[in-house]
Amino acid sequence: MHIPSLTLAYWCVLIAALLPYICAYIAKAGAFGGRDNQKPRDWAAQQTGWRARAIAAQTNCFEGLPFFIGAVIIAHQLGANQGRIDLLAAAYVVFRLAFIALYISGFGAARSAVFALGLFTNIALLFAGR
Repeated sequence: MHIPSLTLAYWCVLIAALLPYICAYIAKAGAFGGRDNQKPRDWAAQQTGWRARAIAAQTNCFEGLPFFIGAVIIAHQLGANQGRIDLLAAAYVVFRLAFIALYISGFGAARSAVFALGLFTNIALLFAGR
């Protein structure tokens, strides 16, 4: 198998794309059975507490993904400094990881602040080009 030589920012896109599935795994771990797979959305709708928040984090990760992917691609196309692109993309992933942890833990105000930092990082990435 050949692993392509991707920029750090492109590896961050892969990581960001996997984060929703990690949230789903966290929500389902130890509570999701074979019968639940027949109607997984019904199972998800019945969750409360941290499991419900993990499902909400999954949804939010999916919602934020297109903007991040677009910002990375646009920054590359506009010839932004690769170090800057990589730094901003890595920062976005770190903010998303913190966002997920805060969301699942139930720290709403801190979660919103970290979400805003991730959004501003995405905007900076979008305008990082020359």
